[in-house]
Amino acid sequence: MNHNEIKTMNKITSKMVVVPVDGSENALRALNYLSLVFGSKYNLKVVLFYLLPSLPQILIEGSTTSDEMARKFTELEKKNSAMAQRILSEGKKRLLDKGFKKQAVETVFQKRAVGVARDICNGSENMRADAIIISTRGLSRPKAFFIGETANKVLEFSRSCPVWMVKGAVRKKNVLLAIDNSQNAMRAADYAGFILPGTETHVTIFHSKRDLKRFMPNGLIEEFPEFQKFWKHKAGEVVAPYLKRAKEILIKAGLKENQVSIKLDDGSESAEIDILKEVENSDAGTIILGKRGCSDEKKFSMGTVAKKVLYQASDLTVCVVP
Repeated sequence: MNHNEIKTMNKITSKMVVVPVDGSENALRALNYLSLVFGSKYNLKVVLFYLLPSLPQILIEGSTTSDEMARKFTELEKKNSAMAQRILSEGKKRLLDKGFKKQAVETVFQKRAVGVARDICNGSENMRADAIIISTRGLSRPKAFFIGETANKVLEFSRSCPVWMVKGAVRKKNVLLAIDNSQNAMRAADYAGFILPGTETHVTIFHSKRDLKRFMPNGLIEEFPEFQKFWKHKAGEVVAPYLKRAKEILIKAGLKENQVSIKLDDGSESAEIDILKEVENSDAGTIILGKRGCSDEKKFSMGTVAKKVLYQASDLTVCVVP
Protein backbone atom coordinates (compact mmCIF):
# COMPACT_ATOMS: atom_id res chain seq x y z
CA MET A 1 0.00 0.00 0.00
CA ASN A 2 1.31 3.46 -0.94
CA HIS A 3 0.87 5.57 2.18
CA ASN A 4 1.62 8.76 0.19
CA GLU A 5 -1.87 8.43 -1.28
CA ILE A 6 -4.12 8.96 1.72
CA LYS A 7 -7.63 7.76 1.04
CA THR A 8 -10.42 10.27 1.50
CA MET A 9 -12.51 7.73 3.38
CA ASN A 10 -9.63 7.04 5.75
CA LYS A 11 -11.81 6.52 8.83
CA ILE A 12 -13.49 3.47 7.34
CA THR A 13 -10.44 2.06 5.58
CA SER A 14 -9.37 -1.19 7.20
CA LYS A 15 -5.73 -1.42 8.27
CA MET A 16 -3.74 -4.61 8.74
CA VAL A 17 -0.95 -5.01 11.27
CA VAL A 18 1.35 -7.97 11.75
CA VAL A 19 2.44 -8.78 15.30
CA PRO A 20 5.25 -11.37 15.58
CA VAL A 21 4.98 -13.45 18.77
CA ASP A 22 7.33 -15.97 20.35
CA GLY A 23 5.51 -17.11 23.46
CA SER A 24 7.10 -14.59 25.81
CA GLU A 25 5.21 -12.07 27.90
CA ASN A 26 7.43 -9.31 26.55
CA ALA A 27 6.49 -10.14 22.96
CA LEU A 28 2.82 -9.99 23.94
CA ARG A 29 3.30 -6.42 25.19
CA ALA A 30 2.81 -5.39 21.58
CA LEU A 31 -0.80 -6.56 21.94
CA ASN A 32 -1.29 -4.38 25.02
CA TYR A 33 0.05 -1.47 22.97
CA LEU A 34 -2.40 -2.21 20.15
CA SER A 35 -5.28 -2.10 22.60
CA LEU A 36 -4.05 1.14 24.18
CA VAL A 37 -3.55 3.18 21.00
CA PHE A 38 -6.08 1.69 18.58
CA GLY A 39 -8.59 -0.20 20.71
CA SER A 40 -11.08 -2.85 19.70
CA LYS A 41 -13.42 -0.40 17.94
CA TYR A 42 -10.76 0.75 15.47
CA ASN A 43 -11.14 -0.79 12.00
CA LEU A 44 -8.09 -3.02 12.38
CA LYS A 45 -7.13 -6.52 11.30
CA VAL A 46 -4.42 -8.10 13.46
CA VAL A 47 -2.30 -10.96 12.14
CA LEU A 48 -0.41 -12.82 14.86
CA PHE A 49 2.68 -14.27 13.21
CA TYR A 50 4.79 -17.12 14.53
CA LEU A 51 7.91 -18.66 12.99
CA LEU A 52 8.55 -22.29 13.78
CA PRO A 53 12.00 -22.83 15.29
CA SER A 54 14.41 -24.40 12.81
CA LEU A 55 15.25 -28.00 13.53
CA PRO A 56 18.97 -28.89 13.40
CA GLN A 57 20.07 -30.28 10.06
CA ILE A 58 21.53 -33.34 11.78
CA LEU A 59 18.04 -34.29 13.02
CA ILE A 60 16.55 -33.80 9.58
CA GLU A 61 19.21 -36.03 8.05
CA GLY A 62 18.85 -38.57 10.87
CA SER A 63 15.13 -38.95 10.18
CA THR A 64 15.97 -40.82 7.00
CA THR A 65 18.13 -43.46 8.67
CA SER A 66 15.26 -45.70 9.84
CA ASP A 67 11.49 -45.98 10.01
CA GLU A 68 11.62 -45.38 13.76
CA MET A 69 13.60 -42.16 13.36
CA ALA A 70 11.23 -41.03 10.62
CA ARG A 71 8.25 -41.65 12.93
CA LYS A 72 9.90 -39.76 15.78
CA PHE A 73 10.73 -36.87 13.48
CA THR A 74 7.12 -36.64 12.29
CA GLU A 75 5.97 -36.60 15.91
CA LEU A 76 8.47 -33.86 16.70
CA GLU A 77 7.19 -31.72 13.82
CA LYS A 78 3.60 -32.19 15.00
CA LYS A 79 4.51 -31.05 18.50
CA ASN A 80 6.40 -28.09 17.03
CA SER A 81 3.23 -27.07 15.16
CA ALA A 82 1.06 -27.69 18.23
CA MET A 83 3.29 -25.35 20.25
CA ALA A 84 2.89 -22.68 17.56
CA GLN A 85 -0.89 -23.03 17.65
CA ARG A 86 -0.90 -22.80 21.47
CA ILE A 87 1.21 -19.63 21.47
CA LEU A 88 -0.94 -18.04 18.78
CA SER A 89 -4.14 -19.03 20.59
CA GLU A 90 -2.88 -17.37 23.77
CA GLY A 91 -2.15 -14.19 21.85
CA LYS A 92 -5.56 -14.23 20.19
CA LYS A 93 -7.29 -14.79 23.52
CA ARG A 94 -5.54 -11.74 24.95
CA LEU A 95 -6.95 -9.59 22.17
CA LEU A 96 -10.42 -11.12 22.46
CA ASP A 97 -10.36 -10.41 26.19
CA LYS A 98 -9.66 -6.78 25.32
CA GLY A 99 -12.76 -6.61 23.13
CA PHE A 100 -11.37 -7.43 19.69
CA LYS A 101 -13.72 -9.44 17.49
CA LYS A 102 -12.77 -12.96 16.39
CA GLN A 103 -12.89 -12.04 12.72
CA ALA A 104 -10.45 -9.17 13.36
CA VAL A 105 -7.69 -11.48 14.60
CA GLU A 106 -5.92 -13.99 12.35
CA THR A 107 -3.16 -16.41 13.33
CA VAL A 108 -0.39 -17.53 10.96
CA PHE A 109 2.63 -19.74 11.47
CA GLN A 110 5.23 -20.96 9.03
CA LYS A 111 8.63 -22.59 8.89
CA ARG A 112 11.67 -20.39 9.02
CA ALA A 113 13.02 -19.85 5.50
CA VAL A 114 15.90 -17.36 5.23
CA GLY A 115 16.09 -15.99 8.77
CA VAL A 116 13.79 -14.65 11.45
CA ALA A 117 13.96 -10.94 10.61
CA ARG A 118 13.79 -11.40 6.84
CA ASP A 119 10.96 -13.90 7.15
CA ILE A 120 8.97 -11.44 9.27
CA CYS A 121 9.54 -8.66 6.72
CA ASN A 122 8.84 -10.86 3.69
CA GLY A 123 5.71 -12.32 5.27
CA SER A 124 4.39 -8.88 6.23
CA GLU A 125 5.05 -7.42 2.81
CA ASN A 126 3.47 -10.42 1.07
CA MET A 127 0.36 -9.85 3.21
CA ARG A 128 0.47 -6.14 2.28
CA ALA A 129 0.51 -5.21 5.93
CA ASP A 130 0.30 -1.58 7.00
CA ALA A 131 2.52 -2.10 10.04
CA ILE A 132 4.81 -4.54 11.80
CA ILE A 133 4.44 -4.11 15.55
CA ILE A 134 7.20 -5.89 17.41
CA SER A 135 8.49 -5.98 20.95
CA THR A 136 12.23 -5.39 21.28
CA ARG A 137 12.62 -8.07 23.93
CA GLY A 138 11.63 -11.74 24.04
CA LEU A 139 12.81 -14.95 25.65
CA SER A 140 16.46 -15.56 26.46
CA ARG A 141 18.60 -17.34 23.88
CA PRO A 142 18.29 -19.76 22.20
CA LYS A 143 14.49 -19.55 22.55
CA ALA A 144 14.14 -15.89 21.66
CA PHE A 145 12.96 -14.65 18.31
CA PHE A 146 12.33 -11.04 19.15
CA ILE A 147 15.17 -9.81 21.28
CA GLY A 148 16.61 -6.42 20.43
CA GLU A 149 18.98 -7.77 17.80
CA THR A 150 16.19 -9.31 15.75
CA ALA A 151 13.94 -6.26 16.12
CA ASN A 152 16.75 -4.05 14.84
CA LYS A 153 17.19 -6.36 11.84
CA VAL A 154 13.48 -6.14 11.09
CA LEU A 155 13.89 -2.35 11.11
CA GLU A 156 16.85 -2.69 8.73
CA PHE A 157 15.30 -5.18 6.30
CA SER A 158 11.77 -3.80 5.98
CA ARG A 159 11.61 -2.19 2.55
CA SER A 160 8.08 -0.79 2.48
CA CYS A 161 6.25 -1.69 5.70
CA PRO A 162 6.59 0.70 8.67
CA VAL A 163 8.01 -0.95 11.79
CA TRP A 164 6.65 -0.13 15.25
CA MET A 165 9.20 -1.14 17.88
CA VAL A 166 7.62 -1.46 21.33
CA LYS A 167 10.15 -1.08 24.11
CA GLY A 168 8.82 -1.83 27.57
CA ALA A 169 5.30 -1.20 28.82
CA VAL A 170 3.84 1.78 26.95
CA ARG A 171 1.04 3.51 28.86
CA LYS A 172 0.56 6.79 26.97
CA LYS A 173 -1.52 7.30 23.83
CA ASN A 174 -0.07 10.54 22.50
CA VAL A 175 2.20 10.59 19.46
CA LEU A 176 5.28 12.64 18.57
CA LEU A 177 5.78 13.00 14.81
CA ALA A 178 9.45 13.94 14.37
CA ILE A 179 10.15 15.52 10.99
CA ASP A 180 12.80 17.46 9.11
CA ASN A 181 12.88 19.18 5.71
CA SER A 182 12.84 16.00 3.62
CA GLN A 183 10.39 14.12 1.45
CA ASN A 184 10.86 11.07 3.65
CA ALA A 185 9.59 13.13 6.58
CA MET A 186 6.50 13.90 4.53
CA ARG A 187 6.10 10.16 3.95
CA ALA A 188 6.09 9.74 7.72
CA ALA A 189 3.42 12.46 7.97
CA ASP A 190 1.37 10.74 5.25
CA TYR A 191 1.63 7.47 7.14
CA ALA A 192 0.58 9.09 10.41
CA GLY A 193 -2.40 10.53 8.54
CA PHE A 194 -3.24 7.08 7.22
CA ILE A 195 -2.95 5.11 10.46
CA LEU A 196 -4.03 7.51 13.24
CA PRO A 197 -7.50 8.89 12.31
CA GLY A 198 -10.11 7.17 14.43
CA THR A 199 -7.82 7.01 17.45
CA GLU A 200 -7.90 9.33 20.45
CA THR A 201 -4.24 10.29 20.19
CA HIS A 202 -2.89 13.82 20.21
CA VAL A 203 -0.08 14.34 17.69
CA THR A 204 2.75 16.79 18.27
CA ILE A 205 4.60 17.59 15.04
CA PHE A 206 8.13 18.21 16.23
CA HIS A 207 11.38 19.49 14.79
CA SER A 208 14.61 20.12 16.62
CA LYS A 209 16.93 22.56 14.86
CA ARG A 210 20.45 21.25 14.48
CA ASP A 211 22.82 23.14 16.72
CA LEU A 212 25.77 24.82 15.03
CA LYS A 213 28.01 22.95 17.50
CA ARG A 214 27.53 19.89 15.31
CA PHE A 215 29.59 21.62 12.64
CA MET A 216 31.96 24.05 14.40
CA PRO A 217 34.10 24.05 17.55
CA ASN A 218 32.30 25.56 20.53
CA GLY A 219 35.02 28.17 21.01
CA LEU A 220 34.44 29.65 17.58
CA ILE A 221 30.69 29.78 18.09
CA GLU A 222 31.11 31.66 21.37
CA GLU A 223 33.45 34.10 19.65
CA PHE A 224 30.99 34.73 16.80
CA PRO A 225 27.48 34.42 18.39
CA GLU A 226 25.89 36.21 15.45
CA PHE A 227 26.46 33.11 13.33
CA GLN A 228 24.57 30.95 15.82
CA LYS A 229 21.66 33.42 15.80
CA PHE A 230 21.60 33.55 11.99
CA TRP A 231 21.82 29.74 11.77
CA LYS A 232 18.85 29.21 14.11
CA HIS A 233 16.75 31.72 12.21
CA LYS A 234 17.46 30.21 8.80
CA ALA A 235 17.01 26.65 10.08
CA GLY A 236 13.55 27.60 11.33
CA GLU A 237 12.65 29.20 7.99
CA VAL A 238 13.70 26.10 6.07
CA VAL A 239 11.65 23.62 8.10
CA ALA A 240 8.55 25.80 8.69
CA PRO A 241 6.78 24.83 5.42
CA TYR A 242 7.30 21.14 6.23
CA LEU A 243 5.76 21.55 9.68
CA LYS A 244 2.78 23.35 8.17
CA ARG A 245 2.39 20.75 5.43
CA ALA A 246 2.54 17.90 7.96
CA LYS A 247 -0.30 19.45 9.95
CA GLU A 248 -2.36 19.92 6.80
CA ILE A 249 -1.84 16.27 5.91
CA LEU A 250 -3.06 15.09 9.31
CA ILE A 251 -6.12 17.34 9.37
CA LYS A 252 -7.10 16.44 5.81
CA ALA A 253 -6.68 12.75 6.64
CA GLY A 254 -9.26 12.98 9.41
CA LEU A 255 -7.57 14.05 12.63
CA LYS A 256 -9.35 16.87 14.43
CA GLU A 257 -7.80 20.32 14.72
CA ASN A 258 -7.40 19.96 18.49
CA GLN A 259 -5.59 16.64 18.02
CA VAL A 260 -2.62 18.24 16.27
CA SER A 261 -0.03 20.77 17.43
CA ILE A 262 3.36 21.97 16.18
CA LYS A 263 6.52 22.37 18.24
CA LEU A 264 9.74 23.88 16.84
CA ASP A 265 12.66 23.54 19.25
CA ASP A 266 15.98 25.42 19.15
CA GLY A 267 17.71 22.09 19.58
CA SER A 268 20.95 20.92 21.06
CA GLU A 269 23.90 18.88 19.84
CA SER A 270 21.83 15.69 20.04
CA ALA A 271 18.65 15.14 18.04
CA GLU A 272 17.72 12.02 19.99
CA ILE A 273 17.98 13.85 23.34
CA ASP A 274 15.77 16.65 22.00
CA ILE A 275 13.18 14.12 20.82
CA LEU A 276 13.15 12.26 24.13
CA LYS A 277 12.75 15.50 26.08
CA GLU A 278 9.79 16.47 23.93
CA VAL A 279 8.28 13.01 24.42
CA GLU A 280 8.10 13.82 28.12
CA ASN A 281 6.82 17.35 27.54
CA SER A 282 4.03 16.19 25.23
CA ASP A 283 3.21 13.13 27.36
CA ALA A 284 3.72 10.87 24.35
CA GLY A 285 4.19 7.12 24.24
CA THR A 286 4.94 6.83 20.52
CA ILE A 287 7.39 8.46 18.13
CA ILE A 288 6.83 8.32 14.36
CA LEU A 289 9.67 9.30 12.04
CA GLY A 290 11.09 8.61 8.60
CA LYS A 291 13.92 6.17 8.06
CA ARG A 292 15.97 8.71 6.14
CA GLY A 293 16.18 12.41 6.71
CA CYS A 294 17.83 15.45 5.19
CA SER A 295 21.21 16.41 6.54
CA ASP A 296 24.64 17.70 5.57
CA GLU A 297 26.16 15.35 8.10
CA LYS A 298 27.63 12.18 6.62
CA LYS A 299 25.87 8.97 7.59
CA PHE A 300 23.06 10.86 9.34
CA SER A 301 19.56 9.44 8.91
CA MET A 302 16.36 9.44 10.90
CA GLY A 303 16.80 5.67 11.10
CA THR A 304 20.05 6.26 12.97
CA VAL A 305 18.23 8.65 15.30
CA ALA A 306 15.53 6.01 15.82
CA LYS A 307 18.11 3.44 16.93
CA LYS A 308 19.67 5.94 19.33
CA VAL A 309 16.24 6.84 20.70
CA LEU A 310 15.43 3.16 21.18
CA TYR A 311 18.70 2.55 22.98
CA GLN A 312 17.99 5.33 25.49
CA ALA A 313 14.21 5.07 25.79
CA SER A 314 12.04 3.02 28.09
CA ASP A 315 8.30 2.37 27.95
CA LEU A 316 8.14 3.88 24.48
CA THR A 317 7.23 2.82 20.95
CA VAL A 318 9.22 4.05 17.96
CA CYS A 319 7.61 3.75 14.51
CA VAL A 320 10.04 4.03 11.59
CA VAL A 321 8.57 4.67 8.12
CA PRO A 322 10.70 3.47 5.16
